[in-house]
Amino acid sequence: MTERIADVEIPDSRLVADATELVRDAASPLLFDHSRRVFLFGMLQGRRRGLEPDPELLYVGAMFHDLGLTERYGRTDERFEIDGADEARRFLLAHGISEDMARRVWLGIALHTTPEVPGHLEPEIALVTAGVETDVLGIGYSDLEPAQIDAVTAAHPRPDFKNRILAAFTDGNKDRPDTTFGNVNADVLAHFLPGFTRADFVDIIQNSAWPE
Repeated sequence: MTERIADVEIPDSRLVADATELVRDAASPLLFDHSRRVFLFGMLQGRRRGLEPDPELLYVGAMFHDLGLTERYGRTDERFEIDGADEARRFLLAHGISEDMARRVWLGIALHTTPEVPGHLEPEIALVTAGVETDVLGIGYSDLEPAQIDAVTAAHPRPDFKNRILAAFTDGNKDRPDTTFGNVNADVLAHFLPGFTRADFVDIIQNSAWPE
């Protein structure tokens, strides 16, 4: 039977079922519920903006966007966003999705912590960020109907979410602090990782190898 939450249909396909199983197996309940909310809020924000994403691709983008914070898929040599993006591309290509569509999902995940840019790209990219912004930052919260928010959070609750997601960001980035340069996770580590010193863009320019 087709699942609907807040009048958003969860696509009933093998691709979506396999994505759900992969993320449920790899991620904590915190990240699983958050990722499902990202899809739902992304779809709802898309309706408000007049955007029509491919629901399956948006679902995979939303579900895989934080896989880099998991023990199974997190690495230490690149930004955590790239970990999830790379795994999503592999997953989609293995399921027969075209390289172009897989690229959209890759970009949606890779850019989901980069302000403004995703909103100028394809709906599958823009709405991963829109869903993340609604669930994590509260951006667009007041644009949704209270009944929609209640339905989403009833299906996927968020107990103490603010503190728990910040802890997940810290845990997922503490072993690769240099990868947070220029993105929002530097703020997280500055708050929660003792001894962390963020790189400074001005210092990098002034101390570069150029002689002048």
